[in-house]
Amino acid sequence: MTGTSAFVRRLGVGVPIIQAPMVGPKAPLAAAVSAAGGLGSLACAALTPEQIRSEVAAIRRETDAPFNLNFFCHTPSAPDPAREAAWRAALVPYYEEFGLDPAAPVTMANRAPFDAAMAAVVSDLRPAVVSFHFGLPAEPLLRRVRDAGCLILSSATTVREARWLAERGVDAVIAQGAEAGGHRGMFLTDAAASQVGTIALVPQIVDAVDVPVIAAGGIGDPRGVAAAFALGARAVQVGTAYLRCPEAGISAPYRAALAAARDEDTALTNVLTGRPARGLLTRALRELGPVSPLAPAFPGAAVALQPLRMAAEAAGSGDFSPLWSGQSVGLSQERPAAELTRLLASGVPS
Repeated sequence: MTGTSAFVRRLGVGVPIIQAPMVGPKAPLAAAVSAAGGLGSLACAALTPEQIRSEVAAIRRETDAPFNLNFFCHTPSAPDPAREAAWRAALVPYYEEFGLDPAAPVTMANRAPFDAAMAAVVSDLRPAVVSFHFGLPAEPLLRRVRDAGCLILSSATTVREARWLAERGVDAVIAQGAEAGGHRGMFLTDAAASQVGTIALVPQIVDAVDVPVIAAGGIGDPRGVAAAFALGARAVQVGTAYLRCPEAGISAPYRAALAAARDEDTALTNVLTGRPARGLLTRALRELGPVSPLAPAFPGAAVALQPLRMAAEAAGSGDFSPLWSGQSVGLSQERPAAELTRLLASGVPS
């Protein structure tokens, strides 16, 4: 048995294609990918325990195939009133443009790190796979995930991070190249400008750790899948291409922006949440950043932007929305998730 097929068997899936967990898409996308033989994923960082249970129930109504629950592991930053005030001051002209009160309180979904309440959800639901972003939770919490019988994955953006994860017993490392959309999984470095691309990162991590490596970043069609396996990956994780599936359920402005985007239309930014993330160039990125020293630490930057996002989206615009996208966006096409999963799987070496 090859290393690739052994890892596929451990995951319990038909093909080594993992749908990246992304805030926004929920049960329909994860269920469709899992039912097609890949590993569907549900992003849980912005969900409450009750919402996670509801989404998992919806997945299980559609398929009994394995799926992945993903959580953040960041350390919450201490409040910084001065920085938050400076950020709000920078946004005042936009508030005035939309007729909004800059002093009004803002309610939005929290981006909470994995905690005891989430560990209890995992213990009850027992998904086949649990993945983490921004490192790993504390060992007592991680032990609860292992005790639930879940395989554990986590993202690394450098060889040093990959070794750190392997030393702590992960079942596989997700090598997240700089091309990837969404938040960088970086946790032992804050040097966003020196993040490594997928082609350079994957083989170096493969050489550095003794666990399977999953390639992520810039993979949008069978050619990218084949390239990842040639570099030593045992599976691939794909995000942006799945966003254009009808099951993703993203907003109309987001769909339109992805359809029009090309390779040059993304940038790493901190202005939308406070952490480095790759997204489509929008008005917010162009006028506020894409990198701003004023943006409060994660997830604080998103709070003051939330009223602007809601007002712009109500007018049919994604100017202030986090339109996360990787650099392979120009390869993506609208197609059902099952069809995309089969297409990507055609690039896996036989």
